[in-house]
Amino acid sequence: MDLFNVYKRWDIEPVKGLGTKLWDADGTEYTDLYGGHAVISVGHCHPHYVQALCKQAGTLGFYSNAVQNGLQDKLAALLGKASGYDDYLLFLCNSGAEANENALKLASFATGRSKVLGFCKAFHGRTSGAVALTDNAAIRAPFNATSNVQFVPLNDLQAVEKALIKGEFAAVIVEGIQGVAGIYEPTDEFLQGLRSVCDKTGTLLIADEIQSGYGRTGLFYAHQHAGIRADIITSAKGMANGFPIGGVLISPAIKAKSGMLGTTFGGNHLACAAAIAVLEIMQEEHLVENAAKVGDYFKKAFEGDKALKEYRGRGLMIGLELKEEYIGLRDKLLFEKHFFTGAAGASVIRLLPSLTIDLATAERFVNAWKELTK
Repeated sequence: MDLFNVYKRWDIEPVKGLGTKLWDADGTEYTDLYGGHAVISVGHCHPHYVQALCKQAGTLGFYSNAVQNGLQDKLAALLGKASGYDDYLLFLCNSGAEANENALKLASFATGRSKVLGFCKAFHGRTSGAVALTDNAAIRAPFNATSNVQFVPLNDLQAVEKALIKGEFAAVIVEGIQGVAGIYEPTDEFLQGLRSVCDKTGTLLIADEIQSGYGRTGLFYAHQHAGIRADIITSAKGMANGFPIGGVLISPAIKAKSGMLGTTFGGNHLACAAAIAVLEIMQEEHLVENAAKVGDYFKKAFEGDKALKEYRGRGLMIGLELKEEYIGLRDKLLFEKHFFTGAAGASVIRLLPSLTIDLATAERFVNAWKELTK
């Protein structure tokens, strides 16, 4: 049997990792500044993370949600404290798309409404409801089309107000920073206005923090830079450093009813052990603060860079839009300088490194970039 090949892959197979380092089968060393789509939050094979997973695997790997699981309670308490949402409730699932599906369903249950407002260039996942709210027709099958979704431009508060004024929408869903689109931020003023319009129209505000959350921007969630609180927050990628997990943080104003949500694997013992270890490492090593510090370094280092059309992002969620003559630089960074980076189309290089990245590693990348663009 062959693989159903839907991915464009580099001809490189990492077989070992440690911190921000990767090695292939030939022993070639790479520096990972992408973290597998912002998943590797505390570095490859962090000792505390490995120990926690191994210990749990030798104790109990899985049982269903038909019984009590104290690890879920511990994870909820740690996440509430770390995020500042300690009065919210947590539903655990397995992925970012699943988190968004459950968030959308909750909003519809809570309001009795069926419509959802999304934003142009948004990406919320590949499952049915999530992809319907993803502004990319190429990945939306006919089955995924819905008349209950409307898109408006990001940062256009007037368009939001016009859509919501009739009180027909259950929710607005907005990424803390649009990642797949190429690192586009909602402004603080826009998010503040969005919060106000949602309050006025009885519309729930869903913050999709799947890629932009978990300390990546220098605060625990990106929307917190605007000083607002969302009604529902979705998390996934950085939650367990590569072990599949997703989470939905839910306002206490939204009341749970038996059977309204469910999952087989969500919140399993191994996933919770991994996610608990991540939060413990983040706190012990002050990784949210480190993301802000190293992010500030990158921003200053790229000021006025001749290869850049624009620098976008906050903290360690960075988009480097290249001038036309420098398109192809990502390949050179990988094959000549051995740096893994991400992309958004042909012209945007994305940096989403582990929050453990140090200034020396950041400086090595900047120097490599300068050498390739001199």
